[in-house]
Amino acid sequence: MSSEATTITDLSACQLSRAIHAKHISCVEVMQAYLHRIHQLNPSYNALVSLRPDAHCLQVAADKDALLALGHSQGWMHGFPQAPKDLTATQGLVTTMGFRGMATHVPTQDSVMAARLRAAGAIFIGKSNTPEFGLGSHTFNSVFGTTRNAIDPSKSAGGSSGGAAVALALKLLPVADGSDMMGSLRNPAAWNGVYGLRPSMGRVPYGTPSGSGLAGDVFFQQLGTEGPMGRCVEDMAQLLAIQAGFDPHAPLSGQAPIDFTGDLSAPLAGKRVAWLGNLGGYLALEPELAKGLEVAIQRFSSIGCSLETAQLDIDLASVWQSWLTLRAMTVSGNLAHFATHPKWRSLLKPEAIWEYEQGQRYTAQNVHTASVTRSQLLAACLTVFEKFDFIALPATQCMPFDIHQHWPTTLGGRSMDTYHRWMECTIYATLAGLPAMSVPAGLVKGLPLGLQIIAKPQAEWALLQLAYAWQNSVQH
Repeated sequence: MSSEATTITDLSACQLSRAIHAKHISCVEVMQAYLHRIHQLNPSYNALVSLRPDAHCLQVAADKDALLALGHSQGWMHGFPQAPKDLTATQGLVTTMGFRGMATHVPTQDSVMAARLRAAGAIFIGKSNTPEFGLGSHTFNSVFGTTRNAIDPSKSAGGSSGGAAVALALKLLPVADGSDMMGSLRNPAAWNGVYGLRPSMGRVPYGTPSGSGLAGDVFFQQLGTEGPMGRCVEDMAQLLAIQAGFDPHAPLSGQAPIDFTGDLSAPLAGKRVAWLGNLGGYLALEPELAKGLEVAIQRFSSIGCSLETAQLDIDLASVWQSWLTLRAMTVSGNLAHFATHPKWRSLLKPEAIWEYEQGQRYTAQNVHTASVTRSQLLAACLTVFEKFDFIALPATQCMPFDIHQHWPTTLGGRSMDTYHRWMECTIYATLAGLPAMSVPAGLVKGLPLGLQIIAKPQAEWALLQLAYAWQNSVQH
């Protein structure tokens, strides 16, 4: 493969889109370059799965070139190789959700997000790997195996958007989609040195038409959402512009259109950042990670922001119980079809069975109480935002662990009482419905460190501008 092919995969997604539309490079050349890199690296890292034949991908790319020759562009992603996360339904392309019982499942309709990516010109070449049903922040499953960290393949890639993050970091994709309930965008972004944005509640429609075979609740499910991942902030903003906006299949999605494609540069002098750290000793943090973050947060001053230590005025243990209850309501309900069927139940991993059984414990009153606590958390966050413009927290509570370990059982000298307790730092933005972004924050012993920045409700634009300044401070 020529040096030109290497140059193509080095381009940012924004640069790539401009080059395609200016006809400096063809969609076929783009596809050839990415397929070459995928064949070279993916067998060692296992980021992308269910890959389509090269001939099919190249033919679709040629069709995209033919459209451009006629003066027709489908959008910003015209000719982009893409591999949607294997939790989102893709018409005509196997969607397993990392579960053996769905290893041959092929939806007949796209999810809302997948349909938007296609409409913007993306070419689906496969899927990005994910844990079984997205459960756990370590990407392994019994269908495709384990995804390895892009920086150190002996370590976990994080999850559940681990395949997407590794594909980005290795330049197997120009940009990627992910989804996030308990840090599933933020954790793998942090561990692979890329950016991941969990949007505000309702910003990106989270729904699957019934024809996909994966349709579920669209009225009560308010914890998980899809969002953009990228190697740079500009690419994420462009992808968010495609993902965001109302869709009738997702009645909780926001209806007011917002343009995320403008100039991200903005003066940040006087902006105030509240550093929550380990929440007054409540969160268990790996000591080396904590030290690394204390160094990283000093970068806020270099972009004109002031930084102060702050606290959330709420009982944090009650927030965790709220999380357990509401998560159980959603996850247990989604898994019921499989967990109550002897054939399928025998194929579920232990964490999935645990999630289902947790959901059988709670009553409607428990769910209501949890929702009230969630409302109180939002109020506590809004109180912080009366004084501050942004909130900062660790994006993860530990550094990437050994790939053969399913999850950390101890952290910072404390025992982890659930398989996901070590990601508790991510639940606050999720429960409060706030936009949160993981930004690269340096290295600790050669492994990437991530910082989580949270903005006010529906304030993605302000968050993107801050992240853009953060990115530029690193590059310069």
